[in-house]
Amino acid sequence: MKKSIPVKVSLLVSAAMAAVLLPLAGTSYAAGCSEEGCDGKGPVSYGCDGDGATKTSVTDGIMTAELRWSGTCHAGWVRGTDPYPNDNFWNHYAVIEKHSRASGNPLLKSETVTIPDGGSDWSNMVGGIGYAYRVCLRDGGTGDVVCSGYW
Repeated sequence: MKKSIPVKVSLLVSAAMAAVLLPLAGTSYAAGCSEEGCDGKGPVSYGCDGDGATKTSVTDGIMTAELRWSGTCHAGWVRGTDPYPNDNFWNHYAVIEKHSRASGNPLLKSETVTIPDGGSDWSNMVGGIGYAYRVCLRDGGTGDVVCSGYW
């Protein structure tokens, strides 16, 4: 039995689409940056948040700063959290610092995020293997700073 031309075209287009789309099924997409190439970029928009894990944190008794690290991107960011709404008279900040592992751990880069009242937010990333990282909380009213140990 002869098939009409529209049927043949339809089958050909379906086969071509399957050939293009099937290799993509089940694959994960690579992150949009790596190591120092992530500096200043957002962890969500560059796909680094998917495997983000807390490596160290610090608290001042209320606020918390967590160092989040992506093994895929080899980059980190700070997530600052204030669990209590309507308790801030001034801004509080969470900071991630990237330090050299050399004597004295000189500061190389940092990223800061303002912690929202009664919420969480995260900074842009700093990245690279072989550096020392820590997170800090800064009180915008008193200027007090508390930092985690190096990771």
